[in-house]
Amino acid sequence: MQPFLFLVSLQQNISVMGLFGLFNKSKKETLDKGLEKTKQSVFSKIARAVAGKSTVDDDVLDNLEEILISSDVGVETTIKIIDRIQERVKRDKYVSTGELNRILREEIAKLLTESNNGSNSDWDIPQGHKPYVILVVGVNGVGKTTTIGKLAYQFKKAGKKVYLGAADTFRAAAVEQIDIWGKRVGVPVVKQQMGSDPASVAFDTLQSAKANDADVVLIDTAGRLHNKVGLMNELKKIKDVMKKIIPTAPDEVLLVLDGSTGQNAFEQAKQFSAVTQITSLAITKLDGTAKGGVVIGISDQLKVPVKYIGLGEGMEDLQLFDKEQFVDSLFKNEA
Repeated sequence: MQPFLFLVSLQQNISVMGLFGLFNKSKKETLDKGLEKTKQSVFSKIARAVAGKSTVDDDVLDNLEEILISSDVGVETTIKIIDRIQERVKRDKYVSTGELNRILREEIAKLLTESNNGSNSDWDIPQGHKPYVILVVGVNGVGKTTTIGKLAYQFKKAGKKVYLGAADTFRAAAVEQIDIWGKRVGVPVVKQQMGSDPASVAFDTLQSAKANDADVVLIDTAGRLHNKVGLMNELKKIKDVMKKIIPTAPDEVLLVLDGSTGQNAFEQAKQFSAVTQITSLAITKLDGTAKGGVVIGISDQLKVPVKYIGLGEGMEDLQLFDKEQFVDSLFKNEA
């Protein structure tokens, strides 16, 4: 092989390794499978929308708008995508329907970048933040406690010392569930009686975690959105109390949403944002739904990054969100 060709080949191999090195094959397969229904739904509709047409015109864009909205991308985000595609059509004068998927892919990738979505590749925590405190919020039934358990598993697997705080004292089942996950994963759980002050549980958790040199603390909270003022006051009190132990806590306020509920998840996200500042998102139950577009819409509208996605029942099926891999799986063999 000529030296130049060898170098090009080597460079390509390195870039592929960089793309899939940390994001291993089985994780990629889980992601592909999890987004399969969304992909099939979107692209089968696009294929019908462009049938018999050679160029992208207003009719094609009107159809694309309907397709994206019905895939739970959200109205505002969809309009943004359509406007950008229209600009490109105007600029390039002629855009064939064969190019539509590629252009759509590029615009979705840009949107995810604008919403501060990185390519999370490992379970490291920022330096100088020990313990790294994650306050987990979300309504009951979205998979909040399960997400906390899976996060504990992933952080522990990455060599981190993890503590769980059962500060959802409103539901007896919530404390029991966290306790079960703690035993299952093999991490300590700090809890009190049902009906105890959640801020007191958070205080005890951080005190214990700090004394025992923990790396990560995950704190569960009540998801009573129907009582917004009560929830707002409760979360504020939890945050204030935590700062007495660790002035920078919480490092992250993670909102857990059920992706299979589509626009309901978006409404919940807006309501929680009004109650407390959200800094990251975990979107669960994306496997088995055609509503995967909700990831793009919620992240764009809230300008909050998606950090974790749930793609199945297994412990390993909670993945770090990687925007490149997400777009790659969504457009696999299509663009």
